[in-house]
Amino acid sequence: MNDATSAVVPATMRDSMGGAFAAWTAPRGRAIPVAARAWQVCAHVANAGVIDTDEGIVLVDCGLPKDGEELLSLVRSVTSAPLHTLIYTHGHIDHAFGLGPFLAEGGRPPRIIAHRNVVERFRRYSRTAAYNAAANTRQSGGPGPGRPATWWPSRVDEFFWPDTTYEDSLTISVGGEQIILRHAMGETDDATWVWVPGRKLACVGDLWIDGFPNAGNPQKVQRYPEEWARNIRAIAAHEPHAVLAGHGMPLLGVEYIRERLTTMAAYLEYITEYTIGALNAGLDHNAIVTGFRAPSRFANLPYLRPIHDRPEFVVRNVIRRYGGWWNGRPADLLPPTTAEHARELVALAGGAGAFVVRARELAGSNLPLACQLAEWAVLGEPDSVEAHRCLIDVFTARLADETAYQARGIYRTAINASRGRLAELGAAEG
Repeated sequence: MNDATSAVVPATMRDSMGGAFAAWTAPRGRAIPVAARAWQVCAHVANAGVIDTDEGIVLVDCGLPKDGEELLSLVRSVTSAPLHTLIYTHGHIDHAFGLGPFLAEGGRPPRIIAHRNVVERFRRYSRTAAYNAAANTRQSGGPGPGRPATWWPSRVDEFFWPDTTYEDSLTISVGGEQIILRHAMGETDDATWVWVPGRKLACVGDLWIDGFPNAGNPQKVQRYPEEWARNIRAIAAHEPHAVLAGHGMPLLGVEYIRERLTTMAAYLEYITEYTIGALNAGLDHNAIVTGFRAPSRFANLPYLRPIHDRPEFVVRNVIRRYGGWWNGRPADLLPPTTAEHARELVALAGGAGAFVVRARELAGSNLPLACQLAEWAVLGEPDSVEAHRCLIDVFTARLADETAYQARGIYRTAINASRGRLAELGAAEG
């Protein structure tokens, strides 16, 4: 750790950062100093970077719409300077929609800079607002008491559009300080990482999230693990003294940062090479995914825990990119409807009860198969009380062993759907 960083980061925080990470998110409601006149702040889930210059603040990301007031308060707890420039590390909803309270302060509106693909993302969000709201609600566990459906922007005035975009790199000067923006495909195709050479500070957005990288995500558009690995190695090569993360605690100290970034890159490279090798060997998609085994040298690292995404989801994304959407099974090329398939399977078994019995038998030894059978039972006999009760039980058991936020949300949504159906049928959960 460099002397400048040591001077502004409390010793207790520096010590805790050397061990296992306690959570995916940084402590909410704190402005964490990472360099002279620079802080990482977290108002809810995603972090923002605050760089105070002699000409005003450079803000890197601005959170969710509901984060804006708290984010502004955190910024004002460390500096009263006006907001000069806002930089988006990417256009995700938790990073680019909380600017409103800053604008309400009055004064000259800030310059907003982003990669050009952020504009395309905003246009896509507007077109697919209903889908994205549904997908994010499902990822959070589905709607229900205390859990409303997720809002998603659709109108033009709900976006804070960039007024300056760039292609590969852009260098700006604010308050006489050089700030460099570089395009870096990874979780998204519109990602930017920000390099402040005078402070040896890198703001990388979701290129680092204090956990296994979000390079899979079952419900979202293509991710880019190969490019991600290359770009994260490029960041490490700059030997930053501090890295502001999109989620989680900042990284501090050259060697500490290098070890974490290059190890993450190596994990993404391993997954990519495994998947391409399996495609070249002629394996079908399911065999590729179920055959993946994470090496312990990666899987046992606390800072690469699958707390949001999973390696298997990244395998799926690499397959999609290099092998198309067809899974290799001829009957699935132009398949029957899911309802037809399920009804026929259940009928051949003599009713949903046979699936329920077998699912419960397997629940202690093969949860993935138990969940598959319970789902077929529900799809084949949607009014079967026992099928819904079985689905709730086996998916609850699977939920208990799952660490990834994305998978947990999807499992919880299925459980809640069966609970809702039981209520409609006038039956107790069991």
